[in-house]
Amino acid sequence: MKTPPYLKLGDEVRIISTARKISKKELMPAIQRLESWGLNVTFGENLFAEDHQFAGTRAQRLADLQAAIDDSAVKAILCARGGYGSVQLIDGVDFKNFQANPKWLIGYSDVTVLHCHINQNFNIETLHANMPINFAPFKDSDSAAESIRKALFGEALIYDFEAEEESILNFDNSLEAPVFGGNLSILYSLSGSESALRQSGHFIFMEDLDEYLYHIDRMMMNLKRASLFEGCKGILVGGMTDMNDNTIPYGRTAKEIILENTAEIDIPVIFGLPAGHIKNNMALILGRKISINGEGRRLKLHFHG
Repeated sequence: MKTPPYLKLGDEVRIISTARKISKKELMPAIQRLESWGLNVTFGENLFAEDHQFAGTRAQRLADLQAAIDDSAVKAILCARGGYGSVQLIDGVDFKNFQANPKWLIGYSDVTVLHCHINQNFNIETLHANMPINFAPFKDSDSAAESIRKALFGEALIYDFEAEEESILNFDNSLEAPVFGGNLSILYSLSGSESALRQSGHFIFMEDLDEYLYHIDRMMMNLKRASLFEGCKGILVGGMTDMNDNTIPYGRTAKEIILENTAEIDIPVIFGLPAGHIKNNMALILGRKISINGEGRRLKLHFHG
């Protein structure tokens, strides 16, 4: 995998939105923090446009994404927020300049579309991390934002966390493999397309928000039947947040559903990774090799430099 150049003081970072609309007021905590890192923050020309729930029409959002890709002065692209909309753009993007001159693409949730497409087709790393809409007020500490700074400036990323008790930790001492993935609903929606995840010998990371439990099973069944888990070194599960159920209960939790659909493969399944739709959504360099080791459920995840 190719690593985009790390940032340095004075570099330009461009905020765009490939999905939902946003206001400048909502961006101020992120702008202040990014500027405190010595970065020059610019906006896509159509960032504050509105088309119902979207940050402008498809053409406007695509134009901002393409301009950010093609502008050689822009060293990182931050997607302002998620929601829905990135998949509407992906087939219209010309990635020729991106392949020749990679830059960091940052976001999560709906931005999983861009992560998967770039990781799978161009072998370029991307950054699964909080978006400007999620940055804490500048006066407050923000460990998730700090993890973005470390990733962008090439500093070490090491996370210590407690694997949840449902985890399957059937490995000795250490696991090592690249990590790919993102939002489960988006991974499911990309199945069968040019943007679908199709690596082997890797970790799959997944997380989701506000889904019905039977939908979780539907999505896991689809990915299993599409052979996504074959050759996989392990599954890393972040936040499975605010799950829903019907009046007649589905009868299983999201964790139990994930375990049921991966039991035949006999691979490690680690719950509790600090990433996803959670308060401390720590940055993950997708496509980067990681090591996981520890004793018992106390684990350390290290991104190789």
